[in-house]
Amino acid sequence: MSSATAKPAKKKSSLIPLGDRVVVQREESEQKTAGGILLPDSAKDKPARGTVVSVGEGRFDAKGQRHALQVKPGDRVVFTSYAGEPFKVGDDELLLMREDDILAILG
Repeated sequence: MSSATAKPAKKKSSLIPLGDRVVVQREESEQKTAGGILLPDSAKDKPARGTVVSVGEGRFDAKGQRHALQVKPGDRVVFTSYAGEPFKVGDDELLLMREDDILAILG
């Protein structure tokens, strides 16, 4: 098997979240409407969907026990419109948010 057929490894984020925080890479916005009209950059909405890049270790409950997060790296998620703090790491634009800001995992 040659190395040309191997898939390139995914880059690991250098932004490591703590506690119940999650790092998400936002999906690209649509370039044109369903009717085929091209959208200028000023008219594009920021999508509320993305892929989980990394997760924290979980949150502590009132008894001091840590509970793991429900999302894991690689999950496609839907989150609230204004969720998270944007960070630029290298060429990547990432969002750091709480797990509570994530509404659903896309199947």
